Amino acid sequence: MTAPDTLAAFAVLQDQVRVLTDRSEIAALTDRYLTHLDRDRHRDDWFGDVFTEDAHLTFPMGEFKGTSGLAEFQEMARKTFERTHHTASALTVTVDGDHARIRAHLTAVHVRRAAEPGEHFDIGGHYDADAVRTPEGWRISRFVFDLVWHAGQGPQGHGPAAPAKS
Repeated sequence: MTAPDTLAAFAVLQDQVRVLTDRSEIAALTDRYLTHLDRDRHRDDWFGDVFTEDAHLTFPMGEFKGTSGLAEFQEMARKTFERTHHTASALTVTVDGDHARIRAHLTAVHVRRAAEPGEHFDIGGHYDADAVRTPEGWRISRFVFDLVWHAGQGPQGHGPAAPAKS
Protein backbone atom coordinates (compact mmCIF):
# COMPACT_ATOMS: atom_id res chain seq x y z
CA MET A 1 0.00 0.00 0.00
CA THR A 2 1.39 3.40 -0.94
CA ALA A 3 1.55 6.35 1.42
CA PRO A 4 -1.39 8.14 -0.30
CA ASP A 5 -3.45 4.93 -0.10
CA THR A 6 -2.62 4.58 3.58
CA LEU A 7 -3.59 8.20 4.26
CA ALA A 8 -6.86 7.77 2.36
CA ALA A 9 -7.67 4.58 4.28
CA PHE A 10 -6.85 6.32 7.54
CA ALA A 11 -9.14 9.25 6.66
CA VAL A 12 -12.01 6.84 5.92
CA LEU A 13 -11.39 5.09 9.23
CA GLN A 14 -11.35 8.43 11.07
CA ASP A 15 -14.70 9.37 9.52
CA GLN A 16 -16.20 6.03 10.52
CA VAL A 17 -14.96 6.37 14.10
CA ARG A 18 -16.37 9.94 14.27
CA VAL A 19 -19.82 8.76 13.11
CA LEU A 20 -19.81 5.83 15.55
CA THR A 21 -18.70 8.10 18.39
CA ASP A 22 -21.39 10.66 17.53
CA ARG A 23 -24.09 7.98 17.41
CA SER A 24 -22.93 6.60 20.77
CA GLU A 25 -22.93 10.07 22.35
CA ILE A 26 -26.41 10.82 20.97
CA ALA A 27 -27.75 7.48 22.26
CA ALA A 28 -26.31 8.40 25.68
CA LEU A 29 -28.02 11.81 25.39
CA THR A 30 -31.42 10.21 24.82
CA ASP A 31 -30.85 7.81 27.72
CA ARG A 32 -29.82 10.74 29.92
CA TYR A 33 -33.08 12.55 29.08
CA LEU A 34 -35.24 9.59 30.11
CA THR A 35 -33.20 9.01 33.26
CA HIS A 36 -33.58 12.67 34.26
CA LEU A 37 -37.34 12.51 33.61
CA ASP A 38 -37.71 9.65 36.08
CA ARG A 39 -34.96 10.09 38.66
CA ASP A 40 -34.46 13.86 38.69
CA ARG A 41 -38.04 14.94 38.16
CA HIS A 42 -38.04 17.17 41.27
CA ARG A 43 -35.14 19.25 39.97
CA ASP A 44 -34.78 21.56 36.99
CA ASP A 45 -31.00 21.93 37.06
CA TRP A 46 -30.44 19.14 34.51
CA PHE A 47 -31.97 20.85 31.44
CA GLY A 48 -28.60 22.12 30.17
CA ASP A 49 -27.26 18.56 30.32
CA VAL A 50 -29.83 17.52 27.68
CA PHE A 51 -31.26 20.52 25.82
CA THR A 52 -30.13 23.64 24.02
CA GLU A 53 -31.11 26.92 25.67
CA ASP A 54 -33.81 27.48 23.00
CA ALA A 55 -35.12 23.89 22.82
CA HIS A 56 -38.66 23.38 21.50
CA LEU A 57 -40.68 20.40 22.79
CA THR A 58 -44.06 19.38 21.36
CA PHE A 59 -46.43 16.99 23.12
CA PRO A 60 -50.16 16.27 22.72
CA MET A 61 -50.83 18.53 25.73
CA GLY A 62 -48.87 21.49 24.40
CA GLU A 63 -45.65 23.07 23.25
CA PHE A 64 -42.85 24.15 25.52
CA LYS A 65 -40.03 26.47 24.45
CA GLY A 66 -36.74 27.28 26.12
CA THR A 67 -35.72 26.69 29.70
CA SER A 68 -38.85 28.35 31.11
CA GLY A 69 -41.01 26.09 28.93
CA LEU A 70 -39.12 23.01 30.13
CA ALA A 71 -39.66 24.09 33.74
CA GLU A 72 -43.39 24.58 33.04
CA PHE A 73 -43.62 21.09 31.50
CA GLN A 74 -41.78 19.50 34.43
CA GLU A 75 -43.94 21.34 36.97
CA MET A 76 -47.11 20.05 35.30
CA ALA A 77 -45.73 16.51 35.44
CA ARG A 78 -44.65 16.87 39.08
CA LYS A 79 -48.07 18.15 40.17
CA THR A 80 -49.91 15.40 38.31
CA PHE A 81 -47.77 12.30 38.86
CA GLU A 82 -45.61 11.25 41.81
CA ARG A 83 -43.63 8.66 39.83
CA THR A 84 -42.85 7.95 36.19
CA HIS A 85 -41.11 5.24 34.22
CA HIS A 86 -39.97 6.00 30.66
CA THR A 87 -38.42 3.49 28.25
CA ALA A 88 -37.30 3.93 24.66
CA SER A 89 -36.40 1.47 21.94
CA ALA A 90 -35.73 1.23 18.21
CA LEU A 91 -33.42 4.25 18.35
CA THR A 92 -32.23 5.48 14.98
CA VAL A 93 -29.69 8.28 14.64
CA THR A 94 -28.69 10.03 11.44
CA VAL A 95 -25.66 12.28 11.78
CA ASP A 96 -24.87 15.06 9.33
CA GLY A 97 -21.86 17.01 10.57
CA ASP A 98 -22.87 18.94 13.69
CA HIS A 99 -26.57 18.09 13.33
CA ALA A 100 -28.43 14.86 13.93
CA ARG A 101 -31.93 13.44 13.57
CA ILE A 102 -33.18 11.04 16.22
CA ARG A 103 -36.20 8.76 16.10
CA ALA A 104 -37.29 6.26 18.73
CA HIS A 105 -40.29 4.49 20.19
CA LEU A 106 -41.28 5.62 23.67
CA THR A 107 -43.43 4.02 26.35
CA ALA A 108 -44.13 5.72 29.66
CA VAL A 109 -45.99 4.82 32.82
CA HIS A 110 -47.23 7.71 34.99
CA VAL A 111 -48.24 6.91 38.59
CA ARG A 112 -50.39 9.55 40.31
CA ARG A 113 -49.74 8.37 43.87
CA ALA A 114 -46.68 6.32 44.80
CA ALA A 115 -48.78 4.50 47.41
CA GLU A 116 -51.08 3.26 44.60
CA PRO A 117 -48.70 2.02 41.87
CA GLY A 118 -51.43 -0.11 40.30
CA GLU A 119 -53.28 3.04 39.22
CA HIS A 120 -51.42 4.61 36.33
CA PHE A 121 -51.67 6.44 33.03
CA ASP A 122 -49.71 4.79 30.22
CA ILE A 123 -48.69 6.15 26.84
CA GLY A 124 -46.91 4.83 23.82
CA GLY A 125 -45.73 6.42 20.64
CA HIS A 126 -42.61 7.63 18.98
CA TYR A 127 -40.57 10.75 18.92
CA ASP A 128 -38.55 12.68 16.40
CA ALA A 129 -35.84 14.99 17.63
CA ASP A 130 -33.06 17.17 16.34
CA ALA A 131 -29.73 17.38 18.13
CA VAL A 132 -26.82 19.73 17.64
CA ARG A 133 -23.19 19.46 18.61
CA THR A 134 -22.32 22.14 21.18
CA PRO A 135 -19.07 22.87 23.03
CA GLU A 136 -20.53 20.81 25.91
CA GLY A 137 -21.49 17.88 23.64
CA TRP A 138 -24.65 16.88 21.81
CA ARG A 139 -27.89 18.56 22.95
CA ILE A 140 -31.52 18.24 21.85
CA SER A 141 -32.89 21.35 20.13
CA ARG A 142 -36.27 19.99 19.01
CA PHE A 143 -38.36 17.11 20.38
CA VAL A 144 -41.76 16.07 19.01
CA PHE A 145 -43.72 13.24 20.62
CA ASP A 146 -46.38 11.52 18.51
CA LEU A 147 -48.89 9.78 20.78
CA VAL A 148 -50.09 6.47 19.27
CA TRP A 149 -51.99 5.03 22.23
CA HIS A 150 -52.86 5.70 25.86
CA ALA A 151 -54.58 3.92 28.73
CA GLY A 152 -55.82 5.17 32.07
CA GLN A 153 -56.65 8.66 33.28
CA GLY A 154 -54.43 11.30 31.73
CA PRO A 155 -53.43 14.68 33.12
CA GLN A 156 -56.52 16.73 33.94
CA GLY A 157 -57.29 19.13 31.11
CA HIS A 158 -54.26 18.21 29.01
CA GLY A 159 -54.40 16.66 25.55
CA PRO A 160 -56.40 13.85 24.02
CA ALA A 161 -55.86 11.56 26.99
CA ALA A 162 -57.62 13.89 29.43
CA PRO A 163 -60.79 12.46 30.96
CA ALA A 164 -64.13 13.89 29.90
CA LYS A 165 -65.52 16.52 32.28
CA SER A 166 -68.86 15.77 33.90
